[in-house]
Amino acid sequence: MDQRLIDLATRIAEALERLAPPPAPPLSLAAADAFVWHPDPPHLAPVAKVSRVEIDLLRGVERQKSILLENTLRFARGLPANNAMLWGARGMGKSSLVKAAHAAANAETPGALALIEIHREDIRTLPDLLNVLRTQDRRCLILCDDLSFEKEDADYKALKSVLDGGIEGRPENVLFYATSNRRHLMPRDMIENERSTAINPSEAIEEKVSLSDRFGLWIGFHNCDQATYFAMIDGYAAQFALPITPEALHAEAAEWSVTRGARSGRVAWQFIQDLAGRLGVRTA
Repeated sequence: MDQRLIDLATRIAEALERLAPPPAPPLSLAAADAFVWHPDPPHLAPVAKVSRVEIDLLRGVERQKSILLENTLRFARGLPANNAMLWGARGMGKSSLVKAAHAAANAETPGALALIEIHREDIRTLPDLLNVLRTQDRRCLILCDDLSFEKEDADYKALKSVLDGGIEGRPENVLFYATSNRRHLMPRDMIENERSTAINPSEAIEEKVSLSDRFGLWIGFHNCDQATYFAMIDGYAAQFALPITPEALHAEAAEWSVTRGARSGRVAWQFIQDLAGRLGVRTA
């Protein structure tokens, strides 16, 4: 009887071992220049090829480009740099600029920076990611695209605590960039509601907007005018050698923007993709 119980327990233990997830592979930031953070189980998935646009093709954001590129290059060189929040009009190249600046920094100093994307819904696990990166030698640029918070969303407190707070502080080898359509990462009605219902309105507002103060750089992006929109179109057309006259190019680009109800870098890129396809020109 005892031997049968021992055999049964052994089979159960072996079955549980087969069902258990394999241990996470050891972290190596040398596997790629870009990764995506997955918190369950905690690991960094390498990205073989980053979807990005060359930094010289980003038009209409020269000042923003200069500020962010200089900050990123300083960080890649091992010098002090600031966390940055890129906010403003949609489709004006906020995330594209981050990826382009990362590529430019690695072009100047090969392998200097690893770009790590963390999804908005995983932002509460940012402290775990920082603890993983704290022991690494390679410098890391963390990107959270389209970051914002809604009412009853307490994840912003986790972000506040790791950007500048806490006794450990942000690791010296990590920089955090976020993009958002909102300057303070929260909807205006949420802030106004705090002002109207709180016992100490000013303290409630300070609690909400102090998150954006954790970013040393605030870089605003605004809607572009038609001249800037045409400059974007001309840059793309020249880059891909599209066989079309400037007059016809502008006429079609203007019609495209009217049908989209907006002028932006994203609209310009979508137009170029459509035009290149019709002209039989590859863009990749």
